Amino acid sequence: MSRRLSRHERLEWIAQRLGEAGFVSVAELSGDLGVSAVTVRADLDRLQRAGRLIRTHGGALPAAEDESALSFTVRQRIHMAQKERIGRAAAATVADGEALILDASTTALQVARYLLPRHDLTVLTTGLHVALELLRSPGITVIMPGGPLWHEAASVVGDWECQALADGNFQRGFFGGRGLSLEEGLTDAHRPEVDLKRRLVASVREVNVVLDGSKIGKVAYASCAGVEEIDRVFTTPEAPNGGAPGARAFQEVIAGLRARSVQVEIV
Repeated sequence: MSRRLSRHERLEWIAQRLGEAGFVSVAELSGDLGVSAVTVRADLDRLQRAGRLIRTHGGALPAAEDESALSFTVRQRIHMAQKERIGRAAAATVADGEALILDASTTALQVARYLLPRHDLTVLTTGLHVALELLRSPGITVIMPGGPLWHEAASVVGDWECQALADGNFQRGFFGGRGLSLEEGLTDAHRPEVDLKRRLVASVREVNVVLDGSKIGKVAYASCAGVEEIDRVFTTPEAPNGGAPGARAFQEVIAGLRARSVQVEIV
């Protein structure tokens, strides 16, 4: 860079670079622009608040009108550090010998990764990525039902019959989503997946919601589980973008969940 750009010029340059490359890293931008990583992160945060990109671990991706349209590979890079914390905390509640259900969400994948040291677990999952991760552990029996696959999420969807789901004694399930609100509960965007999650939720004794703080207070297309069906929520303190109003909405939802006897773990 022949000269130091102004903030406005940097923001436009970053947006253009992102549009061309499809991903930008903090380290790359810092070197190209000749500014500190702290400055780059601040610029990326400004562009995210303006709806022009999605912050990820170590960089940024182009903004999408609907996150459900993004591939699993792309979505798992969004809020990666937060999802890892949630996965660690959620997995810590699981004891050897339990039977679980994990959905196909990117946060459920993090739960799966922290379950690998467990022994004598049985896990039913609808996610290909989750199943492949769990297969790394000799102490985990993995059940995956048959049915049509949803390409973007690499997950089984549809109206299928699964004897293991009907007969199994599943102590708890871990479910992600696009939003969690007091009015609509856990919501998601893809109707076939929502219909399936409802069946999964009805098949476990304890319903655990795993989603990062950016989704608290948001509402997607359809409800997977009402607040009265949810036993525990694992989330992060990061409120949705939008400054003070977003932070207030986050706190209101958290307080409302606790008032309804939902255990909330902020990690």
